[in-house]
Amino acid sequence: MNPGMQTAEAVTVGIVAVRRALDSPWADHDWRPHAVLEAPPDLPPGTRLGEEPGKQQFYLGAVELALHRKETESYRFNLASGEPRLYVALRHGDGPGGLPIFAFQVTAAPDEAQAWAEVGDDVVDGVAMPPVIAEWMKSFIERFHVDQPFIKRKRTPAALERGRR
Repeated sequence: MNPGMQTAEAVTVGIVAVRRALDSPWADHDWRPHAVLEAPPDLPPGTRLGEEPGKQQFYLGAVELALHRKETESYRFNLASGEPRLYVALRHGDGPGGLPIFAFQVTAAPDEAQAWAEVGDDVVDGVAMPPVIAEWMKSFIERFHVDQPFIKRKRTPAALERGRR
């Protein structure tokens, strides 16, 4: 690979979350990612965007969405699903505008989102991918994707012997 060749690209996106009322003895509400905006709006983070019975939407602020050359297979899988998603991680803590949550990360790689969901208390969920982001991702894949052939490992005689025991 050419050392000067760019291997990652990033855009800044806006994150919208929804606070939903719950009918539960353990919690009265929860927070979920609701949307990723193709560009951050000219609003302060923490701004309430809308409300309907039992739900309020808030703009949480801007987060960088990065695409990496080595993740193109995961991006291809996401696009091939027919309903491409962006995966947003929300973290409990001091958020914008006094909210108890903030947008922590966003990715287009489903396997990366799965890893986030398996560790810690972050809220990780997929939301619809804006068409502009999908087109940018397709262009990135076309420029950087390299098919990797499947190579079956060959077991050594020692490994075969250990497997028989």
